[in-house]
Amino acid sequence: MTHKDVLMSAEAPDRKSRADEAESDQDVCEGQRPALDLTSVPQNAKRFAADRTTNKDVLVSAKTGGREPTSLQAAKPRSIVTLAGIQEVSRRAYLYKGTKTILMQNKERWGSRIGVILAVMGSAIGLGNFLRFPGLAAKYEGGAFMIPYFIALLLLGLPIAWLEWSMGRYGGDKGYHSSPGIFRALWKWKGSPYFGFLGLLVPVGIYMYYVFIEALCLYYAFLYLTGGLPEFNALSGGTPFKDLFAAATGSGGDGTLFSGSHPILFFVLVCFVLNTGIIYRGLSKGIEIVTRVAIPVLFVCAVLVLIRVLSLGAPDPVNFPERNVLEGLGYMWNPEPRNKTFMESLLNAEMWMEAAGQVFFSLSVGFGVIITYSSYVRRNEDVVLSGTTSASGNIFAEVALGGLITIPAAFIFLGPAGISDSTFALGFETLPQVFQAMPVGNFFGFLWFFLLFLAAITSSLSMLQPAIAFFEEGLGLERKTSVTFLGLITLIGTGFVAFFSMENKGLGYMDFWVGTFAIYLLAMLQVLVGGWFFGAEKALEEANRGSYLKLPPWVAWIWRYVSPAFLILIFILWIQQELPKKLEALESDVTMQLTVTFLVVLSAFFLILISAALRRWRKQEKEDL
Repeated sequence: MTHKDVLMSAEAPDRKSRADEAESDQDVCEGQRPALDLTSVPQNAKRFAADRTTNKDVLVSAKTGGREPTSLQAAKPRSIVTLAGIQEVSRRAYLYKGTKTILMQNKERWGSRIGVILAVMGSAIGLGNFLRFPGLAAKYEGGAFMIPYFIALLLLGLPIAWLEWSMGRYGGDKGYHSSPGIFRALWKWKGSPYFGFLGLLVPVGIYMYYVFIEALCLYYAFLYLTGGLPEFNALSGGTPFKDLFAAATGSGGDGTLFSGSHPILFFVLVCFVLNTGIIYRGLSKGIEIVTRVAIPVLFVCAVLVLIRVLSLGAPDPVNFPERNVLEGLGYMWNPEPRNKTFMESLLNAEMWMEAAGQVFFSLSVGFGVIITYSSYVRRNEDVVLSGTTSASGNIFAEVALGGLITIPAAFIFLGPAGISDSTFALGFETLPQVFQAMPVGNFFGFLWFFLLFLAAITSSLSMLQPAIAFFEEGLGLERKTSVTFLGLITLIGTGFVAFFSMENKGLGYMDFWVGTFAIYLLAMLQVLVGGWFFGAEKALEEANRGSYLKLPPWVAWIWRYVSPAFLILIFILWIQQELPKKLEALESDVTMQLTVTFLVVLSAFFLILISAALRRWRKQEKEDL
């Protein structure tokens, strides 16, 4: 039997051809895993089993003619043994001259294409769509913000999303599912995995404060459902919802939430348990099942609230005839800066950076999530169609739902002066006033905060998977152990955010340094890795493999030149205009100092783990020789 023969040839008369077996590698079957039958392995074969990763790789090695291996050649992944009813398939194989060694890895799979699309859509559709996006639009005077937003979407968001889908599938084809491992497969430099620490820091860091906001949404939904909100007439003034939000977040002073029994801590614990329980079950049995239910329910709730807002008309036509739906939509969409000239507004580098950050935040680009999720798809999955579909659903949720609900509703009842440019004030102080003034407002208030909770939990579920994948493949931990270990780490971070609650500074600083700054850095890094170190043309070929919707050649030009130049230019302008202010604040603000120190320590922790993973991977490769 030569090195071109299939080692594990089946002896049954109905044995599939080699081409059929290669095709079956793309299939995902359902059912129970049958016992592995190796009776058909030739007698001169030696079988070794090694629990080298959580996937319990099975190494089958055979020598032919007594010749020793002299070189290693990469082989295309192929299914050597067809195991009916299994959702894991062999993903890596190695060929030697005179010796064939096949490393078969049993790995998790998405149950269906719609499952992975909804999971990525669930990761992208979150609080950023319904709170962060309207808050930024209000901060940068409505429609003026939409110009850099849509430019960033077309030149950065969609192209980088396609690139991440392609890079992730390529890395998964090589047996990697985390940013350090995928960077190792894409970028043939021994130090490349260390840059993957950003792909761990960003999702984990965001999760630490995101789960706190998730708990706030659940808490408010509970108050609406049980009638626990204060009575308030939006047209007569007052601050009961501002006081409620301050009490819920402990913004009156650091450590306020831990000074006694506070209900928000209970809801934080509930959210932790929910997230951990779902992630504990894995991709297809946990995350996919939840997103299949949560995303449709979220859209139904959002559409119901939107219909109610658009049907409000002018609630007080006698005293405030200008406060109507059309004026509210104009406030949101008309590019008419109110405090600056139009050109002055467009030259604001921070607005461009935050617009790009919002696009990344919305599409989960630069999170390290898409690159991990897409590594679990089949080898010939249509990643272009999947990426476009998930991005389209997210933009619809953000612009057509979030953009049409929040700002217009606040404008109708409170006028321009009542619209806060703070994301949290807009969502948790302004909108409750609006719902109180609406007929049947408690019902729509519950729907609003329940959809925010659904949006938050579908996003938070995705944020832990990149680190879990790294712990599994890099450190050899079982999934249950990885979830527990990561749960303890994130609990510390959430405790940090909850403790440093004075004026919500801990949360705000974490949101900027991780949710804007680090995401931006990771997006730049991924564009450089995909467009230059891996190669834009090779990435385009990878993206178009198995795709019905083929990307044109000019997309490779965007990956190589346009996206990197755009990102680097905006980053340089931000350094020139805003970095001195941040450094000045860093010198005087203790909470910011502690936040940055915490993130630096967390980064160093991930770098140490990546170093350990590299040693483990190299040791495995030497043993495979």
